[in-house]
Amino acid sequence: MIRALTGYSTRNPWKVIVLWVLLGVALSALTPTLMSRVTQHQTGDFLPRTYDSAAALHLAQEKFGENPDATTVTVLVAREDGKALGVADHERIAAESAKLGQRRVIMPVEDDVPRFLVPDRSQTPAVAPAMTAPDRSFQLLSAQLMGSPSDTGVQGVYRTFRDDARTRFAEAGMRTGFTGSLAEVVDTTDEHEVATTVGGILVTVLIVLLNVLAFRSALAALLPLLAVAMIGGVAAGAVAGTALLSGRKLDAGTPGLINVVLLGIGIDYLLFLLFRFREHLRERPGQSPREAAAQVSGRVGTAITSAALTIVAAFATLGLATFGQFRSMGPAIAVAVLVMLLGSLTLMPALLAAAGRKMFWPSKALERTPDERGRSARFGELVTRRPLLMLAASIALLGALAAGLVGMRMDYGRDASGGQTAASATAAEIARALPAGVSDPTTVFVTADGGGTLTTGQLGGLVRALTQVEGVGKTAPTVLSEDRRAARIDLYPTADPQSQQARDLASGPIRDTAARHAPDGTTARVGGTAAIFADVATAVDKDLRIVFPVAAALITLILLLLLRSLLAPVVLMLSVGLGFAATLGAATLLFQRALGEPGVDFTLPLVLFLFVVALGTDYNILIADRIREEMRQPGPARAAVARAVRHTTPAVATAGMVLAGSFATLATTPGNAQIAFAMTLGILLSALVLSLVLVPALAALLGRALWWPFRPGPGKSGAHGRR
Repeated sequence: MIRALTGYSTRNPWKVIVLWVLLGVALSALTPTLMSRVTQHQTGDFLPRTYDSAAALHLAQEKFGENPDATTVTVLVAREDGKALGVADHERIAAESAKLGQRRVIMPVEDDVPRFLVPDRSQTPAVAPAMTAPDRSFQLLSAQLMGSPSDTGVQGVYRTFRDDARTRFAEAGMRTGFTGSLAEVVDTTDEHEVATTVGGILVTVLIVLLNVLAFRSALAALLPLLAVAMIGGVAAGAVAGTALLSGRKLDAGTPGLINVVLLGIGIDYLLFLLFRFREHLRERPGQSPREAAAQVSGRVGTAITSAALTIVAAFATLGLATFGQFRSMGPAIAVAVLVMLLGSLTLMPALLAAAGRKMFWPSKALERTPDERGRSARFGELVTRRPLLMLAASIALLGALAAGLVGMRMDYGRDASGGQTAASATAAEIARALPAGVSDPTTVFVTADGGGTLTTGQLGGLVRALTQVEGVGKTAPTVLSEDRRAARIDLYPTADPQSQQARDLASGPIRDTAARHAPDGTTARVGGTAAIFADVATAVDKDLRIVFPVAAALITLILLLLLRSLLAPVVLMLSVGLGFAATLGAATLLFQRALGEPGVDFTLPLVLFLFVVALGTDYNILIADRIREEMRQPGPARAAVARAVRHTTPAVATAGMVLAGSFATLATTPGNAQIAFAMTLGILLSALVLSLVLVPALAALLGRALWWPFRPGPGKSGAHGRR
């Protein structure tokens, strides 16, 4: 199957290239619209209904008309001179807010972007008064916008609304402040705009520079980016289309994560092909480029397929998760990687066949025999001459980093910026006069069992009990649903809604009090952001216990099938497991211990496990496959390992640095500093320590016994020319 795909692509390169270009252009144009239809931003919607906060969210939508696509911005209005608001001020605020609630906000669109390619988020916000500070220093308004805070169109609508409101109130002698998740995201995005742009430019320059240094060729430097961009456009369309057909919703951050993954692994796979293609052309200068491309693609295609399938298997296991954000993200990335695999077996071989030796122009490298005493060769000899020392040094480094896992805590906060933004300053101003939970309350929903009805008087005892809970600053009046079969009681905790204290309060005392004091014949549910993230913590903890072993088992099975050995897969899995522990430990040491953050992000262990184990296994597969190939040649096993390291070091080191650079750009995205650091370090450890030192050192120590029970020996099939 693999050789059939690569063979057809190298025989008909231009047909394959044109087909991919057409698919890439068409799907890239449709993807923004499709993605907007399959993404959602409410974390609670990803929880099963069996969780209390998810059931509460459903009641809010069903009984009280809350829209799951709505996001609320809290607007603070105060006098510019700092004086208390008077009757006339309240009247002016009411008049201006009424005008804002009647004005349709048009989504801004960049001039160079066709409007039909961008979903229109223009809308009329719902603006209503919320409450006034006890000292009358400010009044709060609630502005409801439809759409995800991560949607750039919604962000544009918010900016227009914010600027209009600021201008209108300024003309009336008022100052304004804006807070809430959308305001926080926009403020943070604006602060990081330059860094994000620079980061994107730097990773592009890094990829091109590394390729230029490796191949001394303009075409080989630029082609990986162009090819991966084309395949990535098709993959994004495939992900959106699959989600649409299956009815699954994606988290708003998944498309961005997919782009980074595809950029990294796509360039990795093309680099594997390019390095082997150049090596092949050097050994067979008289062979036609198309024939060389076919042989190389067929040979390397097996390793690439196995590497890609480990990623697919790892992420597919997320389909077993109970937390919907993981359950949708895993299959989405798996689909994207499958498309990248298809591109690696068709478009990339076609490009090699079409370009031939011109791929490496103007470099004269094809005319030179590589120096067998070069840096890669000397490094390979060092590893195999002193394998025990290199193994001990690697384990010592990884073990020291892994020690950071002691005392690791999970952080379920959602602070996107980690710094002071205008939105967080407004929230702090509100908290000085009102409970911190005013902008994001914890809500108790009460439903009557058996179709009965409720009265506010019937719930008086529950309200009094909730008011007396330590940490609840204020309780709003009870609101009944239209059919009087449900009631909602908003609680305003004194703790920041994003804090661990607020989550403990919602999942502990508030939930316990609601259960104990709910009237007979009723059921109480606790909802709100704090309650949702408390339940997310429980769901993620359960999912980790399922996904980790299943993913490890699937990857081990793939390695067994590829390497046809019982011992080699164990060695590779132990090495990537140690790499995972070292990376997570290093992240804990830096962020929790050194920087004093509450803990590591709750998604980090799972995402890191999948990326480091799956992507790290890519490099291990490449080196292990080459070691086995070299061990089929006559001579000592250590010499075979040294040759394998010499041939694979340039490809693995370059690919590892490219992938690490891709992940490093996530640091410019708000809220992704931990993931960026951990995945960058994890890939560097996987490529430079595990694949080039630890695994070869073990192979040198074990010799051909590494492939037990099938030991490759001299004279067996698979030899392919002089080294």
